[in-house]
Amino acid sequence: MNTDAAPILRVSGLSASIGGQQVVEDVSFDVPGTGVTALLGRNGVGKTSTIKAIIGLISRTGEVRLGGERIDGAETHRIISRGVGYVPEDREVFSRLTVAENLRLAERDEHPRRQLVEDLFPDLVKRSAQMAGTLSGGQQQMVSLARALLNINKVLLVDEPTKGLAPKIVQEVAEALAEAARTVPVLLVEQNLAVVRQLASSVTVLSGGRVALTGMDAGAFLDDTGLNHRLLGVHTGTPADGTESAQAAPRKGA
Repeated sequence: MNTDAAPILRVSGLSASIGGQQVVEDVSFDVPGTGVTALLGRNGVGKTSTIKAIIGLISRTGEVRLGGERIDGAETHRIISRGVGYVPEDREVFSRLTVAENLRLAERDEHPRRQLVEDLFPDLVKRSAQMAGTLSGGQQQMVSLARALLNINKVLLVDEPTKGLAPKIVQEVAEALAEAARTVPVLLVEQNLAVVRQLASSVTVLSGGRVALTGMDAGAFLDDTGLNHRLLGVHTGTPADGTESAQAAPRKGA
């Protein structure tokens, strides 16, 4: 990762509220122009709200710059059209439309990257005529990712892509994100620390709606048990089988 290059996304003094309640306060961090940046923190600290504030889905103040240009004054659909791909936490597929129709609705480029999507998600090709609402949770997540990857983006915002998925599907999602990150920088909200270790170059950690740490090497952060426990409430380690473990403290809300 070239840390000397200008960030593709710069968030400065971002504050946001939902229903009059402040959920993000004075958040500042950069997303480099390559690789995966993980946005971490305990449940309820403002990770999803930060993502939503960046693209204008909730009321916010502060600056957000995409490739050096301010986008915080733009409406959400205009931010997306300027090259911000968004994969929401709860997938949000159109359940009464087919897989193919879900993908067609997401196309905004003159030449959508259908071949990339077909290569990454061959199962979706087989299920193109199936109603999206009848897919499994993992298959719906693939549709959500595919919709974002159809278009050429400057940055991809991905919120909890492995939430509630079986281990085999988690790995498939992680592999798809790794492939996507070869061509587009990713800001990733993720609770599964094994996925974070597999994908992320650097981490930003939120605590209580504020930035507690930013720009730290992901591997160094995950290897620091004391820091993990203080900021995430987890104990991490690498068992003999090589898999990541995380014993979380009790969670509060979503």
